[in-house]
Amino acid sequence: MSYAVETKALCKRYGEKRAVNQMSVHIKQGDIYGLIGKNGAGKTSLMKLLLGLTFPDSGSMQLFGSGDLNGERRKIGSLIEAPGLFKNESAYENMKRFSILSGGASDGEIRQILQAVGLADTGRKKADSFSLGMRQRLGIAVALLGKPRLLVLDEPINGLDPAGIKEIRDVILRLHQQGVTFLISSHLLDELGKIATNYGIVSNGALVEEITAEELKKKCETSLVLKTDQGSRAEKILREAFPALRLETAGNTVSVPSAVKDASELNRVLVQAGVRVYEMKSDGVGFEEFFIERIGK
Repeated sequence: MSYAVETKALCKRYGEKRAVNQMSVHIKQGDIYGLIGKNGAGKTSLMKLLLGLTFPDSGSMQLFGSGDLNGERRKIGSLIEAPGLFKNESAYENMKRFSILSGGASDGEIRQILQAVGLADTGRKKADSFSLGMRQRLGIAVALLGKPRLLVLDEPINGLDPAGIKEIRDVILRLHQQGVTFLISSHLLDELGKIATNYGIVSNGALVEEITAEELKKKCETSLVLKTDQGSRAEKILREAFPALRLETAGNTVSVPSAVKDASELNRVLVQAGVRVYEMKSDGVGFEEFFIERIGK
């Protein structure tokens, strides 16, 4: 399997605190890997280790299948915490200045990146006058200099309003379609759930679990449960009335794992057919509950 990032028992200690504790992370090339955990869980500490901003006390890591970390880090772009921008310069001028650090970029390449993040039409407007969302997008644009294969983004939507969050989400999805792999940290579950293909759940410096979006969807699938006086007949009636629904029957209890737009319609059909419905409830673990069980409240 081709990994962009693979760590083995990675550890980092600050004094008595284990910021990263035996983390073994696997990020496949092409993933949007969501690193989820509370503030202080170790997300940023892990990212800094991957980027070479700090060094591990023990453990190992590989980037793009290689142990030559300094060489492979040239393929990584990053935005850790707030972007450090030249506030009195335009988006284009910021890009020109930062491009020097990445070996230089042509005028065409800079304008192409600004187009990709939705900042091509900002003209001479200074970064100091940008909204928070625009500054975040400019930070991502800077991270794209050098044509990275992996983008590491630390809380890229933190503090943004709904419009700003959508702007960042659209940029990430657009770049992902172009082949960029992402490692994104967040504690905003709903937003990360809209884009992530894989998750790493972190608590107290340790990796609790890695799970794909598809596996998560199955684990968090909820069912509508109906307790009736005639289970087999209730199932037959519902199959005829709603052929698209998945149904499971045990005794007089009928479960509907499929999505149900209006549960009252199922109740109405059964009652009209003479089937008594004693109870109707939703059963299963929701997306938020799944993560809270693992990272704590």
